[in-house]
Amino acid sequence: MEVTNVMEYEAIAKQKLPKMVFDYYASGAEDQWTLAENRNAFSRILFRPRILIDVSRIDMTTTVLGFKISMPIMIAPSAMQKMAHPEGELATARAASAAGTIMTLSSWATSSVEEVASTGPGIRFFQLYVYKDRNVVAQLVRRAERAGFKAIALTVDTPRLGRREADIKNRFVLPPYLTLKNFEGLNLGKMDQANDSGLASYVAGQIDRTLSWKDVQWLQTITKLPILVKGVITAEDTRLAIQAGAAGIIVSNHGARQLDYVPATIMALEEVVKAAQGRIPVFLDGGVRRGTDVFKALALGAAGIFIGRPVLFSLAAEGEAGVRKVLQMLREEFELTMALSGCTSLKEITRDHVTTDWDLPRTHPRPLPRL
Repeated sequence: MEVTNVMEYEAIAKQKLPKMVFDYYASGAEDQWTLAENRNAFSRILFRPRILIDVSRIDMTTTVLGFKISMPIMIAPSAMQKMAHPEGELATARAASAAGTIMTLSSWATSSVEEVASTGPGIRFFQLYVYKDRNVVAQLVRRAERAGFKAIALTVDTPRLGRREADIKNRFVLPPYLTLKNFEGLNLGKMDQANDSGLASYVAGQIDRTLSWKDVQWLQTITKLPILVKGVITAEDTRLAIQAGAAGIIVSNHGARQLDYVPATIMALEEVVKAAQGRIPVFLDGGVRRGTDVFKALALGAAGIFIGRPVLFSLAAEGEAGVRKVLQMLREEFELTMALSGCTSLKEITRDHVTTDWDLPRTHPRPLPRL
């Protein structure tokens, strides 16, 4: 079957993967309202395209924390990718590098930071969960630094794991032939069978529930890498993140897998962008499946977006080639959206290019530009 859009990979992955693995990747928390809303909210944002603009050349390049990338589409951290494909994170890293964009490696990867670094050059970020044992955290951060990773994406919305009922039903556990590679040798890489979700039991035992803003500052004392705070969805926390020295914010609801009935990330984005006041970049993670979604996020103030599930589903379907194809399809759709909206570079994408159902009625016509 010829895959013509990113969403088609989900059905292919569902056929290929064991139920426990597919459900782990695909499901959300509790009623899964936020899971559906992460997608649905994009449909309530419409375009206001401009016409008769020379769009023969389109420039999608941008810089993230000073690193130049080919497009504002990056790869979010997704755990345990070898459940999807034997090459797992290594295939994803190669695909991201080939596309000239950033891959974020999960703390709970089934490939180590060193193994990912060995795939060749590329700009990579490391997603961090803070364990109760801070020596483990410090060691992990140092290893990521040594392996050439360029930033830490600190996940802050997971002091406890959300209630993921599919994982409870399936008694989810990491398959016995895999380990959490970054914790091998530390007696932390094993996830045992439990009465409900093995991952929930693992998190309860290992992840530090006392994590607070002072720990964002503590991290800055053990690394020179910039720290992105991942999991911010309010203006209040945006201001605190800036005070704590964050280099950037990733607006994220953890793929709708933590607290259900929080807003879709695209709905929370503008509040965060306004509170940041341009002091640090704001990125969006969650629900992006089309190049049109990328454009909408940038119009609402995002400096770039991260994709998660599309990578996992395409990896399951076609390995590295699938991930490359997802990045290429999103790139082509985004370029087309820019052209049809009359934008030739990212800086030309403005709030005036979209209208949302929360906008006030446009009562005053804008003055026409001089021709």
